[in-house]
Amino acid sequence: MEYTNLGRTGLLVSRLCLGTMNFGPKTSEDDSYAIMDRALDHGLNFFDTANVYGWKTGEGVTEQIIGRWLAQGGGRRDKVVLATKVYGKMGEWPNEQGLSARHIIRACDDSLRRLQTDWIDLFQMHHVSRTTPWEEIWQAMEILVAQGKVRYVGSSNFAGWHLVAAQESAARRHFLGLVSEQCIYNLLTRFVELEVVPAAIEYGIGIIPWSPLHGGLLSGALRKQREGTGARSAEGRSSQDLEAHREAIEAYEKLAAELGHDPADVALAWLLSRPGVTAPIVGPRTIEQLDSSLRALELKLDGQALARLDELFPPVGKGGPGPEAWAW
Repeated sequence: MEYTNLGRTGLLVSRLCLGTMNFGPKTSEDDSYAIMDRALDHGLNFFDTANVYGWKTGEGVTEQIIGRWLAQGGGRRDKVVLATKVYGKMGEWPNEQGLSARHIIRACDDSLRRLQTDWIDLFQMHHVSRTTPWEEIWQAMEILVAQGKVRYVGSSNFAGWHLVAAQESAARRHFLGLVSEQCIYNLLTRFVELEVVPAAIEYGIGIIPWSPLHGGLLSGALRKQREGTGARSAEGRSSQDLEAHREAIEAYEKLAAELGHDPADVALAWLLSRPGVTAPIVGPRTIEQLDSSLRALELKLDGQALARLDELFPPVGKGGPGPEAWAW
């Protein structure tokens, strides 16, 4: 397993992050345990979850599953860099969501209880709050860090200017601020290259891409359709995007075959080659899916392959960061 620093911190995390969103809704508790054990066997130490995962309001189903797994002992908690999130709706009353100081502190305590741990390594804001001042957010996070309940703070789904505002506010308080940004980033969705990635690099914030395979669309969706095994890529957004990008997907799967690699491995390897990326999130439903995702760590795409991928899935505008991407 390869490891890298999480942003500008001294914390070492695996180059792939284990996403747990399927634990509960799509993967049984026993199978979830097996996947997490296998992840540790591979040396994969970075686990990501959220208090809303499990999709039963207020229950934190996925966090509870992880907590019961951690409670088995065997050094599990010390081996894992554990990340969870706050923001989503956890009850029917007004203050049971968002990023008020009240909700941040309450949500942290609730996550700690469900996860059966004394600390959260990375406490991430699941979305930006447009109504809560940064002074309030950082005051709450400072309390949690001082209490030893949180080690680092991250963001998710922030715009580039939100990262700047957050870090400048934290700097005025002599607080470390954000160390990571979790955002949608893949060959088909490259908007973050305009401003999010440049801002993150400037401030030493590690990028943690979610949906690296675009809901399965980049994992050989057309081939799986022909084989009758493409259930996930036939759902919702993936199904719509498949029709919109069918020609590019066909060429992409042909390119992967020419390279001698699975399309999913190519998509992950591309992300691993991108500036500022710490660890793409893989969300396996089975041990076999987890095992196969590690092949991407051994795949190094050459300049010709990277150029061909840019042709198939062009960056936004002229490519690269703004304003050069849209201006002279």
